[in-house]
Amino acid sequence: MINLIQSFKIEVPKGIFIKDPETSELGKRIIKHSILLIDELGFELFTFKKLGLAINSNESSIYRYFESKHHLLMYLTSWYWVWIEYQLVLETFALKDTEDKLKKGIEVLTRTTEEDSNFEHINEVVLNKIIISENAKAYLTCDVDTENEEGFFKPFKRVVMRFSELILEYNKTYKHPLSLASSTIEGALQQHFFKQHIKSITNCNSKTSVTQFYTNLIFNTLKHEE
Repeated sequence: MINLIQSFKIEVPKGIFIKDPETSELGKRIIKHSILLIDELGFELFTFKKLGLAINSNESSIYRYFESKHHLLMYLTSWYWVWIEYQLVLETFALKDTEDKLKKGIEVLTRTTEEDSNFEHINEVVLNKIIISENAKAYLTCDVDTENEEGFFKPFKRVVMRFSELILEYNKTYKHPLSLASSTIEGALQQHFFKQHIKSITNCNSKTSVTQFYTNLIFNTLKHEE
């Protein structure tokens, strides 16, 4: 298991980036500081010019890695979903009971993120805050069909597929596993957002976690399906 963790490498779909930022120190600085700056400013106010100032580099050097800030956002979201998929596989593969596997899957996809020391240049806690606020902006664009055909959303789609498989393992007759899986993943992000910013429209709080809500929702859905 230790060897698996040490050899694991997050691979973002090619085409999102011009040059893989993982291959250079500058690239890693771009990723590290883009996360911090997007969290500080929000995606709308974030620019490559501001990022260049933050890393003491020319704006043009960032364009050698990404053609636009939209592609940089897709890189960050893709990285995040590959990381989540890794945790989903790692934490469920040894479980034999289908209920335990599904519960663990729900936990992985809905829990509060903790920092992973395996990736020094990426603060996963801050990245998770960006995913909660900005994930949908990676695909809610007029270019979504083209980008989907080019495979840019494969990491997110794999997470949905893996979670839908856990749903079907628990209830083989359930007719909507993909819809339930994608709704859970996106809905959990939204509930975290509401919990932090619009508290009056969610029951998730310090006493009821997002994980507890979705565990209750999913098992009630699967147990009482007609």
